[in-house]
Amino acid sequence: MKMKRVAAVAGLAGVLLAPTGVTVARASVATAPAPPSASAIDDYVRDYVGRTGLPGALVAVTKGDQVVHVAGYGHTAGGAAITKSTPMPLASVSKSFTALAVLRLAGRHKVDLDAPVRTYLPEFTMADPRAAKITVRQLLQQTSGMSDQSFPELTLPAPGTLKDAVTMLRTAPLATEPGTRMAYHNPNYAVAAQLVEVVAGVPFGEYLAAAVFRPLGMTSTTTVNTTRELPEEGAGYVRAYGRVIERSHPKWFLNGSFGVVSTAGDLARWLVAQNGAGHVLPAKTLRTAQAASGVGGSTYGMGWYSGATAGGAPQLQHTGWLLTHNSAQTLLPASRYGIAVVTNTGMISGDDALIITGGLIDLIEGRPGAGAAPFTTTADPWLAGLTVLNLGLGLLGICRARRWARRRVGRAAWRTVVRLVPYVLPVVLFFGLADLMGLLMRRAGTLELITYVWLALYVWAATGALAAAGVVGARLVHLVRARGRGEHVRISKYFESSVSIYHRGHGRDPYLHGSRPGRRVAGAGEPDAAAAAVLAAGA
Repeated sequence: MKMKRVAAVAGLAGVLLAPTGVTVARASVATAPAPPSASAIDDYVRDYVGRTGLPGALVAVTKGDQVVHVAGYGHTAGGAAITKSTPMPLASVSKSFTALAVLRLAGRHKVDLDAPVRTYLPEFTMADPRAAKITVRQLLQQTSGMSDQSFPELTLPAPGTLKDAVTMLRTAPLATEPGTRMAYHNPNYAVAAQLVEVVAGVPFGEYLAAAVFRPLGMTSTTTVNTTRELPEEGAGYVRAYGRVIERSHPKWFLNGSFGVVSTAGDLARWLVAQNGAGHVLPAKTLRTAQAASGVGGSTYGMGWYSGATAGGAPQLQHTGWLLTHNSAQTLLPASRYGIAVVTNTGMISGDDALIITGGLIDLIEGRPGAGAAPFTTTADPWLAGLTVLNLGLGLLGICRARRWARRRVGRAAWRTVVRLVPYVLPVVLFFGLADLMGLLMRRAGTLELITYVWLALYVWAATGALAAAGVVGARLVHLVRARGRGEHVRISKYFESSVSIYHRGHGRDPYLHGSRPGRRVAGAGEPDAAAAAVLAAGA
């Protein structure tokens, strides 16, 4: 039974990888499909919102230098209607903006991408001498050697500024030699943002506004330090059991890595510029940012992943996750489409932005909609059933604990321990769940974070651990009581037998003369010394 539970959680945890494969590959069509109209895009998004219960979203679709569709849907956690002008957090899509800020400095010959970071940021130190070799390019391509496995930043107290974020790294070791392997790690971009601040001589947010936002016409876009500065302090929703649950966001440090806040209108301008339309950004800068590094087979560039659509067309994409929001930006270079989606549902359990993006790509490439939805809408009912089963089996085990204990009175202690060991597994699974999820996602986290990432999984594991602990506790209590009663009966019988021997030695039967252990018979003499010794030995 317990091995089946372990196998079940392994299978369910494997589903975590499903959101990146929601859209099923299909053969590309032979003829170019008709471009989707704004109304077709709007119909698709509205259908998705209604079908899945998505609380709110921003959507921007462009083609070349044309804006095809920009709109807001639903409402924020605070109840405000979402429009194309509503600011929402972009999460890790922000890395593309930070990379562009660094490249703007490089384009003005103020930064050499292949120079060590310490050339510009002497205070950047780590608990590893190899950190002196980390280059600016390696920060942006996430090949610096830093990793969540060696520095689990989301499990640590959040810093308040970029300078503090860099200072925290002084105790961090490297996971690999710089420039040998790609490992997605948010502090890479916090260091890059602090480098921009030092080289430019102005706060990072001011430089980003002057060098990136305003030149692109993104007048409603900003960057913030922590989640406390996000709209409504980052409050949003998580999905669980087919419903959406409003949640506040814990304090995280965001700037440089995932601190940009933008609107649908501004995201459309960003997509147009990233597709090279309007010639606002130099073509060389775009190529540098969007090209995959190839380090260790990496498809990551500088804030962009290279890949292909379900129809086989080239694709550039980056997603973003907060605990209460998720986002996705996508470029289709062959057709020059751009798509940006932001939703106010959390990571993993509600990857709505990526699913909506996949549906819009289907529209663009002329495929019928697959009716995709977050995987939790299917997985959570199963977990709910398993949760009820956990509680039922736990209650049954507690009710039968007395009978179980009686059967084991007098048996060897090690046999009892062996029978209880399997019940430790659900407890170990629960307290190791964060490590298991971290292994699958290659990101370090905590049990609290799992209540956002996949609440139904957390509840299932927690009830399994609670039920197992309850059964073990009840069995041990009844076992101690049963053995205590058994010892009392044994001593009573021995005492009774000893008294009987004494009386028979004096020609009297206590049962014929009304005597019982512990009850004195009138006229009976006191035990002699030998009988007393027998009684003492029995005690």
